[in-house]
Amino acid sequence: MSVPAIPPVLAEVVRSGFVEGRHRGNLVVLDADGAVELALGEVTTPVFPRSSNKPMQAAGVLLAGLDLTGERLALAAASHSGEVFHRDLVQKMLEENGLMADQLQCPPDLPLDMAEKETYLASGAVRDRVAMNCSGKHTAMLAAAALRAWPLDSYLDPDHPLQQLIRGVVEEAAGERVAAVGTDGCGAPLMAISLTGLARAYRSFVLAAPGTAERRVADAMRAHPEYVAGTRRADTWLMREVPGALSKMGAEAVQAVALPDGRSLAFKVEDGAARALGPVLARALTLMGVESPVLDRLGRTPLLGAGREVGEIRPAF
Repeated sequence: MSVPAIPPVLAEVVRSGFVEGRHRGNLVVLDADGAVELALGEVTTPVFPRSSNKPMQAAGVLLAGLDLTGERLALAAASHSGEVFHRDLVQKMLEENGLMADQLQCPPDLPLDMAEKETYLASGAVRDRVAMNCSGKHTAMLAAAALRAWPLDSYLDPDHPLQQLIRGVVEEAAGERVAAVGTDGCGAPLMAISLTGLARAYRSFVLAAPGTAERRVADAMRAHPEYVAGTRRADTWLMREVPGALSKMGAEAVQAVALPDGRSLAFKVEDGAARALGPVLARALTLMGVESPVLDRLGRTPLLGAGREVGEIRPAF
């Protein structure tokens, strides 16, 4: 039986000048023509992209006939922070489509953003489906099912017409078949593709013709990145400060980005450590020729000792 290759080190954990740990992973960069420009590790083996699949899921609800635009479409592709403006718009979208929060099948949760979570709890609020970071996606899926008179209680079933439609979007965008279907943290079907396929999918969204579902999603995310993530989140910063960039992270340390000329990247940190995302992302974008002050902000992950900075997580490639 073959032994899987050990992924290369993408980031080092350096404390007081001593390397105390390493984060391994796999990373691919595509050039403007879609060819592989850089491959670190195994980039053709399927992975679960987690929430990096959300742009494809949002395109699926558009193809189902749900007419979302602007902030609403961005929220449909979001892993939102649970800030007040996120929760308010989810509630408004539910009302606009004649739906109720208890019809959502994402689990009740607290806001993803730590500062927002503290404020939320201090107000006496409890775990709620609307506060859950995937509630925008679930609201859009439920609304699309209602519009088409498809079953509402099974909208997360992989065999549901909406999920089959989404699977077609994923496969077309990635240029490969879905290798496996699992269940994401929010309960939605999770479709496995390779990192190369994920990078290819993001490339296809930014290069899609205006007016297509794919381009509408990409444009909404780039125009309203605070609804895709939050005011204190890396995806928001990147899309705000690198013109035309499309960016979406996923749980278990997955990240995908496409630039407006079609260059794209995707990577996954093997151990799922989100703390390595920023340094790896900033380094990859630098190698792609991106020049922006936001890269310093993205790449900075200090380590503390007694409340003061004593080290950092740094890229190793």
